[in-house]
Amino acid sequence: MHVSILEPAEINYSGPMKILVIEDDREAAEYLEKALEEAGHTAHVAGDGETGFALAESSDYDVMIIDRMLPRRDGLSVIAGLRSRGNTTPVLILSALGEVDDRVTGLRAGGDDYLTKPYAFSELLARIEVLNRRATSRESETVYRIGDLELDRLSHTVRRGAVDITLQPREFRLLEYLMRHAGQVVTRTMLLENVWDYHFDPQTNVIDVHVSRLRGKIEKGFDSPILHTVRGAGYMLKAG
Repeated sequence: MHVSILEPAEINYSGPMKILVIEDDREAAEYLEKALEEAGHTAHVAGDGETGFALAESSDYDVMIIDRMLPRRDGLSVIAGLRSRGNTTPVLILSALGEVDDRVTGLRAGGDDYLTKPYAFSELLARIEVLNRRATSRESETVYRIGDLELDRLSHTVRRGAVDITLQPREFRLLEYLMRHAGQVVTRTMLLENVWDYHFDPQTNVIDVHVSRLRGKIEKGFDSPILHTVRGAGYMLKAG
């Protein structure tokens, strides 16, 4: 085993996280899943790159821990693919390859941090806490701006250019989520879990209906579209 076990009493963390672990070594993955859950977090585990990529695309995670050498699709390819789809979730790369060139390659592929095996769980935990704090700093913002579209969370107002836009509560929450993930493909499952707070058939048209209404309000009468449908994947909010 390439990790050291940390007693629960020794663990300090800033808050619960939802973490995706992509690791093909079953023993290592099971250990990491158990250790993370004992530290108060939720861990989902995938044993290969393709499965991990699909999970990362279908749900929201605070941090992803990705082994570099994976079956079906290697870790760097998974990270690069997610980044190309606009997924900005922080990634900690795990690898037995610890040379400087290896670490540089991993970071350039889109990783946010790189931890060499063998590692101590206390260090891994500290590193993902730092990654999560950096990522959540954007969530504390009170005003989001994408192009000429502005949403103010405190005053609960939306403007595009000089035009005030009136939204229903669900529409406001939908737009806020899309703006928080601007430039990223947001799937229907992500919207159901994070805007509606429940799970049901992602093929239902409730998402499409609300997106259509929102699009009409933030695009009608304006020169350029801002809410884009990504065929077969979901939606993306971006200017231009």
